[in-house]
Amino acid sequence: MKKYALVTGGSRGIGKAVCVKLAEDGYYVIVNYKSNKTEAENTLSVIKNNGGNGELLKFDVGNPDDVNQNLGNWMEQNPDKHLEVLINNAGIIRDNLMVFMPDEDWNSVISTNLHSFFYVTKLLLQNMLIKKNGRIVNIVSLSGQKGQPGQVNYAASKGALIAATKSLAMEIGKKKVRVNAVAPGFIKTDMIEHMPEEELKKIIPLNRFGTVEEVAEAVSFLASEKSSYITGEVISVNGGLYS
Repeated sequence: MKKYALVTGGSRGIGKAVCVKLAEDGYYVIVNYKSNKTEAENTLSVIKNNGGNGELLKFDVGNPDDVNQNLGNWMEQNPDKHLEVLINNAGIIRDNLMVFMPDEDWNSVISTNLHSFFYVTKLLLQNMLIKKNGRIVNIVSLSGQKGQPGQVNYAASKGALIAATKSLAMEIGKKKVRVNAVAPGFIKTDMIEHMPEEELKKIIPLNRFGTVEEVAEAVSFLASEKSSYITGEVISVNGGLYS
């Protein structure tokens, strides 16, 4: 029986690596993207070249109408396809000191990183509970665990998502639906290209930045039955920088 997974923000970086890994694990992967269709198609090409399968689904995770229309329509048109794995990965940064932060930079980060979790998860949750079969993995961040200067908005969104992960896990555990989070530290992606790697790696016990594949392995574990007695947890992938 075919297994289905949805990955939000699946076109680049960690999201892309997660899509590729889940496809390797045997999932038919729904690759969500907001605007970068070229990169999303590239993700799907990699999946298919590796012998996997999936499709693209465009919607803005921070817009409830867009989520309900596009993801909702997909679910209505595919009633026999149960999305048993959801990876809430889509996220943005708008770094600035709080004293200089425009309202828009606060609102857009909270909407994309936090509100999206509510909109997308709520839509999939009922089926997971009815079928007593579901795994939700939220991609959070080191910033949501310890805070980072210049990231009050980002840290707030990810810290709230950690708290939501723990609360939802307690609500739905009896229905055999598990919710966990993965908290990457400094991972080589476009998002942190501007950061001084040589300087920063000196404070990391493993003395290097991580790779997107290393994050994807942790996500794969939490999405699998290998982690069947783990829920409400945050797995840090940060080279020992914070524990």
